[in-house]
Amino acid sequence: MAYVPGVALLAALVVGCSAGSDSNANGADSKAGSPTVTPAPPGKYETLPAPCRAVPRGTLKDLLPGAAELPGDQQEKVFRGSASVTYDTDRKVGCSWKSDAPNATRSLSIDFERVVSYDPAISDDDRADTVYAKKEKAAGLSSSATPGPDAEKNTGTPGGKEKGKGADAEKPEDPAGDAAASADPSSSSSPSGGAVGEGGAGDSTSGPEDPLPSRVLDNLGDAAFLHELPTRAGSTSQQRTVSVVFRTSNVVVTVRYAEQPALVTQVPDSKELQEKAQALARKLAETLSE
Repeated sequence: MAYVPGVALLAALVVGCSAGSDSNANGADSKAGSPTVTPAPPGKYETLPAPCRAVPRGTLKDLLPGAAELPGDQQEKVFRGSASVTYDTDRKVGCSWKSDAPNATRSLSIDFERVVSYDPAISDDDRADTVYAKKEKAAGLSSSATPGPDAEKNTGTPGGKEKGKGADAEKPEDPAGDAAASADPSSSSSPSGGAVGEGGAGDSTSGPEDPLPSRVLDNLGDAAFLHELPTRAGSTSQQRTVSVVFRTSNVVVTVRYAEQPALVTQVPDSKELQEKAQALARKLAETLSE
């Protein structure tokens, strides 16, 4: 008969433990009042594309004039690209290409960065937006700013050009920025006058030496901007570099496209470089969305 009380005692202990567990589960413990944090949602992307295969060969032929005319082995080397050194291909990858033609050298690079937030209260997308915003700010741009895209482009003084085209000072774009850029004739040779632009471009600038303005871009990923680095006055090199940076969910993508003419008297066409860099960025955004 001593066996029965033992069973009863065991049952009582089990009930007591269950009650305690329920109490903790309902939050009635010594940490009462502490809010429960709901983990932020993860980003859309868990992996990154193979960067050296992200650009179709046909696009590379267009971006790298002269490469298609190279002998077989050299051509394959150019189109194969060179992968960036990285220690975590799930977080950051890149690739670069370069082609030397008789009249100019063209170079292209793309970088993908997958951002992960280790704070449960901050989503991957929000963390990626912070990373993107820092890049945009470093370019002197702001998505919330609304000055006209030609405000500093038309400055004729050396100081004004330095301010408008340096690595840390750029202008945002209004919704019609792309149309205004397309209307700006970069081949104009008149340094002093004449109505040279239909989209508000200034009359005192002189064609190809003056790039189209850096600006925030619409309809590219979740946020995007274009940044141009022109050559400085007195430089022996006329290389011009265009960067397009965009964010889609928790991935930040950077496209850099540059041209260096063979002759220092030649100036790269800003309009052409910007249009091709934007077109590639949009293709990459579409590929990521598939």
